[in-house]
Amino acid sequence: MSNVDSSQISCILSTATVEELYLLWQKTSADDKRGYLLIEDQTIADSFALLISQKGDLSVLLQTTIEPPYPSNGHQLDPLYQVFITWNADEINNFIESKNLPTRAIQKGKLTKTIEQKLFLNLLTILNTNRQTDVCRPIQNALDQRVTQEKVLYQVISHIRQSLDLTEILDTTVQEVRDFLQVDRLLIFQFDPEHLPNDGSLGWGRVTYESKSSESITPLLGLKPLDSCFSYVPEHQKKFHQGTIVTVDDVNKEYVFFPCLLEFLHSHSIYAKMVAPIVVRGKLWGLLIAHQCSQARVWQSSEKIFLGHIGEHLSVAIDQAQLYAEVQAQKKNFEQRVIERTRELKESLLASQSAYRSKNAFLDSVTHELRTPLTCVIGLSATLLHWSSSSSVVLPVEKQHQYLETIQKSGKQLLELINEILEFSQLEAGNSLLNIRQFSLIRSGNLVIKSLEQEAKNAQINLEFEIKSDLEQDLFWGDAERIEQIIYHLLSNAIKFTPVQGRVSLKIWKGQNEAVFQIEDTGIGIAKENLPRLFEKFEQLEKYRGRVYPGTGLGLALTKQLVELNHGRIEVKSTIGEGSTFTVWIPNNIDKQRKILAKKNTEPILGFNKTIILIEQDEETATLICELLTAAQYQIVWLIDSSTALKKVELLQPKLVIVDKELSAHYHISRDLRYLKTTQNIKILLLSNQISYNEQNEIDDYLLKPIQPNLLLQRITSLLSYES
Repeated sequence: MSNVDSSQISCILSTATVEELYLLWQKTSADDKRGYLLIEDQTIADSFALLISQKGDLSVLLQTTIEPPYPSNGHQLDPLYQVFITWNADEINNFIESKNLPTRAIQKGKLTKTIEQKLFLNLLTILNTNRQTDVCRPIQNALDQRVTQEKVLYQVISHIRQSLDLTEILDTTVQEVRDFLQVDRLLIFQFDPEHLPNDGSLGWGRVTYESKSSESITPLLGLKPLDSCFSYVPEHQKKFHQGTIVTVDDVNKEYVFFPCLLEFLHSHSIYAKMVAPIVVRGKLWGLLIAHQCSQARVWQSSEKIFLGHIGEHLSVAIDQAQLYAEVQAQKKNFEQRVIERTRELKESLLASQSAYRSKNAFLDSVTHELRTPLTCVIGLSATLLHWSSSSSVVLPVEKQHQYLETIQKSGKQLLELINEILEFSQLEAGNSLLNIRQFSLIRSGNLVIKSLEQEAKNAQINLEFEIKSDLEQDLFWGDAERIEQIIYHLLSNAIKFTPVQGRVSLKIWKGQNEAVFQIEDTGIGIAKENLPRLFEKFEQLEKYRGRVYPGTGLGLALTKQLVELNHGRIEVKSTIGEGSTFTVWIPNNIDKQRKILAKKNTEPILGFNKTIILIEQDEETATLICELLTAAQYQIVWLIDSSTALKKVELLQPKLVIVDKELSAHYHISRDLRYLKTTQNIKILLLSNQISYNEQNEIDDYLLKPIQPNLLLQRITSLLSYES
């Protein structure tokens, strides 16, 4: 590359050529689109023309000095002119100050931006057309070089504008810029944003792009100069952060007092360097570095300008690429969110449709299950009423007894169905609480087995009960009623889906601080793909079998919720055609606040006073309870007025008080009975559709409506069987 500084040119030209140059300056200033300011003086031998763009991107000074004419064969020759052209900011500022020109000075030290290519092309045309002498060859070389520089810069800018691929942009740029500057090595050093300090130092990074003039040049791609002697160079850190281009013509002279850095540069064959910062969004992103690897080199101001422009355009390209990457990432994230949301909506729609179909099937099933026993109850009771009102014919006693048994059976079936639905809704709403007390696992198992013996016998199924724990160790703390419900539902379900001559067994044993219940059958089995839906509400996996297996589809869903209410877990294993095994684990729940020592004798210990007071305003409910308790040989006192109930309880001192929650004063009655010294030992049984935690603390036990007679008697017997 030529050592001529292309920003300061001087040569000798003819009068005609000089006139053309002044005309070019005047013509350029007449371009209204650019807004040029022309200051000139051609009235003396030492003339000048200063062209300044109002935008600050063009400042060119033309100075001419007439040379003495030289005689040739006695003839006077046309005068020649010493011509000096510069666009160097410092030179122009010095000229303005020396001439005291009435115009703004170009900021000293600030390099002018892109010189208008058209002006230099016109300069080149004028010089090529008027070749009277070779003394102007330097300016032609400089102009050629400047035009080439503009072309390279235009190519780089065009490439940046046409591509958003940052890797391609940076890789192409380092090759083209190295070729133009004719340096041995050109590279991009990229800083690590996580280790870029704010104290003026450079931090750490690595070389990410590189172009070499030959294979003999030491490669630096991937180099991570972690040695502090590289980063802490006087003033260079601040200059880079300020956007200044730094040049070092000879590293041996520049870093003579920094042996560590000098050794590093020599080890990588660096004898001269020029560095332009790449600043993106106000932060130092990296450095664009040119190396001379064989000898020192004097860097020209035009080369500094060029490398600075390349750094500025790379900053724009990197910013655009980062913005594009962010937009693409946001687009991808948005598309992913749309896909996920669409999938969620689709799944929600399918689930809603499935729930709608399941609920419709459930309503059909409930309608059928309710209609059958209701038909029996209404039909047979109507028949009994008809025969009882007829005086001519008397219905045989056996027939009456058969009708009453059928009515009772249908009524129980209806009650079980309604209780199942109510229980499920209470559990799903989170309104159910545990009634923890100590009970016998064997006794509970026997009760459930006994309640299903006739159903198993009618279905010709062998029902077995196996105990794996000692009789003395079968006492367990938990909600006996809920645990019996769990066993009942699982056994009933097993009987329903087990063919004739099949087997259903219940096994109970105690593990470490837990009770284990296992129900095994030799039934039809459950397909593997249906197991995840087994405990869903309104689901009947055997719908294709029509109404061979009756039910509402709530049994197993209710069972799972009951298990979870008891803080337990349930598992199922099944094989098509061979049967299923359900295993339930229930932890031992000891209620410390209500821990009661059970008596060895589980029969009721009824003292002399067997009085029970019922506080109830509903006549039908009160009549049912009074009839049941009277038949069980209890003395029952029915109180309707709740306002005077407390005084009568204090007077009569019963063993048990039954309170209906529908009474507005039920909570105050329970609380007062519990805290009065004269009544605090009296047991309290609450009749309710649901029960809260606060209410449970004020009572001894509760019974959910509708009232089941057998369960009512069991609860009363249980309460009167223990001493406080």
